[in-house]
Amino acid sequence: MLLLEFTIEPFHEGKPGAHVRAAVEAAEALGVAVEFGPFGSSCTVSQEQLAQVSGAVVAEAFAHGATHVSLHVERVEPA
Repeated sequence: MLLLEFTIEPFHEGKPGAHVRAAVEAAEALGVAVEFGPFGSSCTVSQEQLAQVSGAVVAEAFAHGATHVSLHVERVEPA
């Protein structure tokens, strides 16, 4: 399994804009549970899901006004 972490800017503490909400919703629509954090969000995906989920996050973030998207992926042991 892979842990996909993403941070979307502009960042407004306590007030995630449409660019953040749309990205999270896009990932959730693909069947992954997103952990929404104060500075970024994360989800666990299979290697087969990685391209689709990360692509959806980036596409929806920029479609809704993001200026910058950071992605970080690391292999994790299944829970």
